[in-house]
Amino acid sequence: MPRQTTRQTHQDSPLPAPELTIAEVRLTPVLIADPPLLNVHGVHQPYTPRLVVEIVTADGVTGIGETYGDTKYLDIARPYAELLPGRSLYDLNGIAALAQQVGIDDTQVENAVDVGGLRGVQTADKLRLSVYSAFEVACLDALGKVRGLPVHALLGGKVRDTVEYSAYLFYRWAAHPDGAGEPDTWGEAVDPAGIVAQARRFVDDHGFTSFKLKGGVFPPDQEIAAVQALAEAFPGHPLRLDPNGGWTPETSLKVAAELAGVLEYLEDPATGTPDMATVSAGTDVPLATNMCVTTVGEIREAFRTDAVQVVLSDHHYWGGLRATRELAAICRTFGVGLSMHSNTHLGISLAAMTHVAATVPNLDYACDSHYPWQTDDVITTRHVFTDGHLPVSDAPGLGVELDRDRLAELHRRWLDDDGTMRDRDDAAAMRKAEGYENWTSPVLPRW
Repeated sequence: MPRQTTRQTHQDSPLPAPELTIAEVRLTPVLIADPPLLNVHGVHQPYTPRLVVEIVTADGVTGIGETYGDTKYLDIARPYAELLPGRSLYDLNGIAALAQQVGIDDTQVENAVDVGGLRGVQTADKLRLSVYSAFEVACLDALGKVRGLPVHALLGGKVRDTVEYSAYLFYRWAAHPDGAGEPDTWGEAVDPAGIVAQARRFVDDHGFTSFKLKGGVFPPDQEIAAVQALAEAFPGHPLRLDPNGGWTPETSLKVAAELAGVLEYLEDPATGTPDMATVSAGTDVPLATNMCVTTVGEIREAFRTDAVQVVLSDHHYWGGLRATRELAAICRTFGVGLSMHSNTHLGISLAAMTHVAATVPNLDYACDSHYPWQTDDVITTRHVFTDGHLPVSDAPGLGVELDRDRLAELHRRWLDDDGTMRDRDDAAAMRKAEGYENWTSPVLPRW
């Protein structure tokens, strides 16, 4: 179906000045190339859905945002977009509240696990927040362009000129099954030597000085060996391991004991706050999460039980950049560390991440980013990491511009798809590989 455009007038309140009035909302779902990266649920599909949101003012200024593009998100974004024309760019609280007017089919979220973000069990509110996040970013981008201010200035101003990111290492195959997707030059990485070689390329290409390995793929002893190989190859460099809740508390404690003094933190070794609290009580290795603390309602138990010592924020999860700053303030109040989670994103989201990260005083660890894995983009100039850092743009808005030709190409890929790639399913992608025809997403814990 063609991308959606909405245009109407909000009649419930006086119209704001034309330069601040939302006149039009454009939604463009796209499919972006994704390598065969492995995780606890399976393997990434050859293409991943994303949604690009454009908010256009009555004076023709356009702001852009980005979020997940799976069907369940589009089903919220489309009716939500109809509610926005006539609103002021400044009315972010009112715009956020409008998301509650969008009904959600309970069958979309009942007992479902959010594989795309690996953030635990889905809820209707989590879906709404992830959709609203893109609209808020687009409003801030447009407002920044109208006022001639960078987004970080609208959030209170930057406290750093560059933001540090970490190399995101994955076990991976050399290619997708049946030759699907786009070829790359990375090659296979299924053992410690492959992971170390991958890390060296990240250092050579981007200058990263810290490393995170996506675990939960192989038995824990093999992943311990990979982290130990990284520690030997890169002495003194911060290391992290993330099995996405794939282990029991007992296995988690064994791994923590083996890697004590090696890991900067262990991310979501077990599933759920109670099991994370059990692990935390038995180790001095800091535990991080982007799975059991992803909404405000989940904070109290996790902090009360000392289940986590580091929260990995994500503006898609929390409902935008302002909410991310609120989370940072809560973490600062309770002495909990803060960093930033990443999903399979384009340059719009990376720009938004960098702006909000620049405004947070207590950014305690280098942020995650999938971006070096993504060869597709919809912005005119790709982000470039220098010594593992990105500069914070002082240009109006996000400081990035849409490449409309490329956006159209990636949207055409979405239109031409037979529906198999429009919803991320790592288990289904795994079943296409020889020897994994009967694969199902494991019930966690796996080990």
